[in-house]
Amino acid sequence: MQNKGEIAKIVGAVVLPQLGGFVNGKLTRTQITEWYNHLNFPWFKPPNWLFAPVWTALYSGMGYASYLVWKTGGGFGGAAQLPLALYGTQLALNWAWTPIFFGYHQLKWVIAATGVAFYRINKLAGYLFIPYFAWCAFASLLNYNIYKLNTPPASTATIEEVTENPKSK
Repeated sequence: MQNKGEIAKIVGAVVLPQLGGFVNGKLTRTQITEWYNHLNFPWFKPPNWLFAPVWTALYSGMGYASYLVWKTGGGFGGAAQLPLALYGTQLALNWAWTPIFFGYHQLKWVIAATGVAFYRINKLAGYLFIPYFAWCAFASLLNYNIYKLNTPPASTATIEEVTENPKSK
């Protein structure tokens, strides 16, 4: 059995990514009913209730993976330094994704780099990033389709119509 100090480190690593998800959930709660539910969605959008348990599981997995890399890779001063910096970067980008929502993000590549770097330190930690990568790739596809389904078509005005002085008519 692990000592209490190690258990506290594991709990801290698992709770850390949950914090951003919790804050984002609180910040966007009213937007779900007032805005999001009124959008057009692609046929493959999961039900709203599924997002919270999926993100909880993903954040738990990546938090535990960060602990494994930290422990196996010698902490912030050892071989884990770059993988943990990548982890912090992708976690910050993940937390930024929700408030920005329709910004066109390619976060999955930062996630892939983090997963590969974690794998080099601890194979299980790298494997724990596979579901997260897959979900974020799916979320990127979902966000892109929601954007496309809810963006008005571009104007078909000609250059002459746009540049003509309306007062000259």
